[in-house]
Parts: sequence; C-alpha cells; structure tokens
Amino acid sequence: MWITLIGMLAYGVLHTLLAGWFKPRFRARFGERAYYGLYRILFNTIVTITLAPVALAMLIEDSNAPVVWQFPTRAEPVLMAIQLAGMAGMAVSLLQIDGMRFLGVTQLMAYLRGAPLPLADEPLQTGGVYRLVRHPLYLFSILVMWPVTVMRGAYFGFCLGATLYFVVGSLYEERRLAQGFGQAYEDYRERVAWLIPLVRLPRRASR
Repeated sequence: MWITLIGMLAYGVLHTLLAGWFKPRFRARFGERAYYGLYRILFNTIVTITLAPVALAMLIEDSNAPVVWQFPTRAEPVLMAIQLAGMAGMAVSLLQIDGMRFLGVTQLMAYLRGAPLPLADEPLQTGGVYRLVRHPLYLFSILVMWPVTVMRGAYFGFCLGATLYFVVGSLYEERRLAQGFGQAYEDYRERVAWLIPLVRLPRRASR
C-alpha cells in the first residue's frame, strides 16, 4: 500500500510542478505559438509516461498485499453496475467537452497546419452531467476505481492517492475557471455541487 501511495503522491507533485514551474519556462523558451500548440499534448504525454512506474509498482506490490476488504460474490453485479455507470459518465463528460482539445490533439493539429493559435476559448459547460457536479470526470473516475469485490493494499493506496489527486486538481481547476469565466462561474458554483452530488460545501466569504 505505502509504496503505491507514495508513488501516487510523487506523481501528484510532479504534475503540480509541470503545471506550475514548467509551464512558464516552456512558454518563455519556445514562444507563444509553441506553448499554445504543443504544451498540452506534451504535458499529457509526460504525465501518462510517469504514471506507468506507479502502475507497475502497484502490480508488483499487490501480489503480496493484504486484503483491505472483500465483498461476497453476490455483491459483484452491484459493484460492476456502479463501475459501468462510472464509465458511461466519463464518456458523457468527455463528449460534452472537446475531448481532442482536452488531450492536446486539436492544438497540435492547428500548430502543424499553421492555423491561428491560441484556439478560441471553450464555452463554460453547465448542462448535462455538469448539472450533477462541477467535476463530473473526477466523480465518475472515482466510481470506476473504488467498487471492487476484493480490495488489496496496493490498489487501495493507488485509489487513495488518485482520489487525493482529483480533490487537489479540482481546486486548481476551480481557480482557473473562476479567473477565466468570472461571475458566470461563480453563479454556476453557487448552483451546483462540487464533487459529491447534492452535497454543498461551505464557501469562505469573499474578501
């Protein structure tokens, strides 16, 4: 459990450094056009590659890890239904936004074609699954990860680390969206729950 959890925390720190420390340096070194055209896909590629050692460590550790919980076999259909709902929700969440832009492919193609960059801003999504929570992709990812019949220690550490990563990531994303959309996002945030449907967290008073 601890090896995988520490690996996920290290992965989260790396992701934060890439988003904070590396981004302005890439922009200054390679210029505005390269930043808007290449940074997103480079960022996604790096974080995917750096997740591979964590996944490998989890598989190695999990073979001898203790069982954290084990549900009876009759619970499998219910757990699988929750996971399938999570997968469907993830797909819908991505369909509601520009999935290729999320991955950085749209920006890369515009860069290679010599098309104007940066791309036009995406509209604020407030309908569909975004009426349920403000971060549906994180919510549905959690629903895919956690409902397993046998939870072993290493995978438990992975789930803990990934969930913490989603929580912290959502806070950074909220700040970015508030800066980008202003009052429209503040109004949306007042209407819709954060990460858990129907659960409203207390807001700090604005200064």
